Amino acid sequence: MREICFDTETTGLDPKSGDRITEIGCVEIVDRKITGNTFREIINPDRKNSLESIQITGLTDEILKDKPFFSDIVDNFLEFIGDSQLVAHNAGFDIAFVNHELSLLGKEPLKNSVVDSLNLAKIKFPGKKNNLDVLCERF
Repeated sequence: MREICFDTETTGLDPKSGDRITEIGCVEIVDRKITGNTFREIINPDRKNSLESIQITGLTDEILKDKPFFSDIVDNFLEFIGDSQLVAHNAGFDIAFVNHELSLLGKEPLKNSVVDSLNLAKIKFPGKKNNLDVLCERF
C-alpha cells in the first residue's frame, strides 16, 4: 500500500482570493514504512507573499522570485503522487490549493483518496487541541 504524506505552504489562507502555493513537500510511505523517496519544491507564487506567511515559512519574496512556477513542477508532482492515497493534516486546505493551481493550468482536480490526520485526531482526542505541534508533543 503506497501513501503520500504531503503539506503545502501558501501566500495566505484562500486560493479564491488569489493566494498561491509557495512550497509543496511529499514523503512516500509503502506498507506503513517511510521509503526515503521524497518530493519537495519551493515555488514562485507569481505574487507577493503575505507577512504572516513569511513569518511562518521564512519564504520571502526575494527567496521566491527565482524559483520555478507551479506550472514548471506540476507534471513531476503529479507523477510522484500518482494514484496513491494522500495524507495531510487539515487536508481540505492543501487539496483546495493544489486543485486551484491545477485549475489555473486547465488540469483536472486530484482524484486521489485522501486521509485527513486532523479529522483522525479529533476522533481520537475529542475536545482537545489537535494541531501538529500538540500532536508531536502528545506522541
